[in-house]
Amino acid sequence: MGGTAVVVGGGIGGLAAAIGLHRTGWEVTVVERAPVLADVGAAISLHANGIRALDTLGVGEAVRAASRPQYTGGTRTPGGGWLARMDGAVLERELGTPIVGITRAELHRLLRSALPEGALAIGAEAVSAGPAGAGRVRVTLKEGALDAELVVAADGVNSRLRAQLFPRHPGPVHSGSTVLRAITEEAVGLDMDFALTWGNGAEFGHIALPDDRAEWHAVLNSPPGVRHADPLARLRRRFAAWHDPIPRLLAATRPEAVLHHDIHELVTPLPAFTAGRIALLGDAAHAMTPNLGQGACQALEDAATLAAALAAEPTVESGLARYDAERRPRSQAVARAARQAGRMGQQLSHPLAVAARNTALRLAPSRATIRGILRHADWTPPVLG
Repeated sequence: MGGTAVVVGGGIGGLAAAIGLHRTGWEVTVVERAPVLADVGAAISLHANGIRALDTLGVGEAVRAASRPQYTGGTRTPGGGWLARMDGAVLERELGTPIVGITRAELHRLLRSALPEGALAIGAEAVSAGPAGAGRVRVTLKEGALDAELVVAADGVNSRLRAQLFPRHPGPVHSGSTVLRAITEEAVGLDMDFALTWGNGAEFGHIALPDDRAEWHAVLNSPPGVRHADPLARLRRRFAAWHDPIPRLLAATRPEAVLHHDIHELVTPLPAFTAGRIALLGDAAHAMTPNLGQGACQALEDAATLAAALAAEPTVESGLARYDAERRPRSQAVARAARQAGRMGQQLSHPLAVAARNTALRLAPSRATIRGILRHADWTPPVLG
């Protein structure tokens, strides 16, 4: 099957979907509302399922080459004590790859480079999508319109198209947490590739990057909309007594590099990921908290599965039905697991509950951490037609 497709949204999921459709014979246009490709974002960790999806899309090797394997690390307390260690070499033996770290800018660049010239239209904001007659869908832009046989809505957690397609759905809700993140300005000489540290109602984590800089994130229990005149200074005070290298990572960061976003999620599952000839993908379909590191990986799974389903089925309608059947149960289960992980991890704030959680983690067998990751990362990708 092939035809014309419009992908709304030029993020990781939208670009990956466009690659998959292009590889299976579709003529694809990606519309991205941003007028400039600034590639705003810090870095990202990709689990084996995300890497396998990228392999299916033909860009896995390029992403591996631009990434840093995350072999050493685990979860700690603010004083530096270990709650759980994780061995990336074990994951590599089990899954064929460890978790890898890559900057979002580089991942976006690699995904864009896999698309044909002219496929990406920037500064093009989609305002609606709907039937245009005779098996066509029309995407109305702020300036003009595009008709196609398929539309992929990859327009993020606050998806305008999702709200139109499912007007009774309550939409995203605030998770109770906010995240600040950045990439250090300089190499920081870390002695481990990745780490999470859990305190009372707070988490600090890092991943090491190929050039020896690091991406760090701080997740805090917070109502939505709270902002600070100098967020980096606040974090330096908040985490001043936490173990090395946390203060050192903050000291190696420029204030203007810090990004701050409230975390929203789709707590109410969507009843379908498709409507007519429109498919929802990534955060537009199943926005989840970042506690399992699976948000982007699930979007990549969506992209590979969508392209394979459309290639395998005789009609767009049957291909989209197959995509919905294969993706909705899994991605919504991962979203529920991520929410629960946050409640038992970063969001836990009562001292007695934190102490009980920490004791349970210390007593858990070393294999438990690996099993937890395998539960979500051991995914078999489809074969593109």
